Amino acid sequence: MILVAGVTGGVLLSGNIQSTGPLSQEVMDYTPVIQRYARQYGIPDYVQVIQAIMMQESRGQGSDPMQASECPFNTRYANSPNAITDPEYSIQVGVQYYAYCVREAGCADPQNLDKLKLSLQGYNYGNGYISWALWNHGGYSEANALQFSQEQAAAHGWSGYGDPEYVPHVMRYYSGGNLFAGLFGNSQMVSVAMAQVGNQGGQKFWSWYGFNGRVEWCACFVSWCADQCGLITSGAVPKFASCPAGVEWFKSHGKWEDNSYSPAAGTIIFFDWDRDGVSDHVGIVEKCENGRVYTVEGNSGDAVRQEIYLVSSASILGYGI
Repeated sequence: MILVAGVTGGVLLSGNIQSTGPLSQEVMDYTPVIQRYARQYGIPDYVQVIQAIMMQESRGQGSDPMQASECPFNTRYANSPNAITDPEYSIQVGVQYYAYCVREAGCADPQNLDKLKLSLQGYNYGNGYISWALWNHGGYSEANALQFSQEQAAAHGWSGYGDPEYVPHVMRYYSGGNLFAGLFGNSQMVSVAMAQVGNQGGQKFWSWYGFNGRVEWCACFVSWCADQCGLITSGAVPKFASCPAGVEWFKSHGKWEDNSYSPAAGTIIFFDWDRDGVSDHVGIVEKCENGRVYTVEGNSGDAVRQEIYLVSSASILGYGI
């Protein structure tokens, strides 16, 4: 396997469609250039994804906004960090390389999240990760991204290799290509939560909260996602580890709706399995359509999973807005 050097920086911006993350003005200013090279390299539908990459890499600042100096398509400058001194050339090289990652990952469109995640991690690690992940694991997972980082660091005698959490870091700024995503303030929650699907055991969430050992971590997961979006800092969502405490906070702040409500994407959904009026589980609404609520939940079988319920389900206690 030939390991192609990864790109170490970069941020993506949206085009005419608003992204969910707080894109910098610098990234927004580069949108026409991103669109032009996305068309040139055959990925015109990935403008929002490229914007999100740029946002994570540099916030659109500096002379190498896509952090593409170490990319194999860079033939003008040295292949060393921040060697590119022409921002437009950085975008050209970064988009060309990301298009290569998209093809290597077999990502037919940006709505295919499994393949999209694989392409994103490949942008950070190098496309050698993509072939490795497909051959050994069938695709991307947060666990194998960490494994690859550790193996590469050990093989080269380095203290670290790339960003094992590059996918969730980029997904903070990506709306999933949904034309209406920008209309809902919490839609970024969905992107962040979806990037965690497949996590087993939830250690990153309950340890982030401050627990030294495993707890029932559904609320820790919701809190972690909210924190990634800046919603705890802004006071829009509480940091809570107890479902009843979460319900109480939303009620006391006038942000509670009962189970007759039709929730928007990003709404926090509380469940009452034994129907005693006390919440015992919580998740995040992915979408609501055709009489069904689609969710992303932590600690669902001790994993982050997508679930589906009837809007009329008696197990739904209500919603935090």
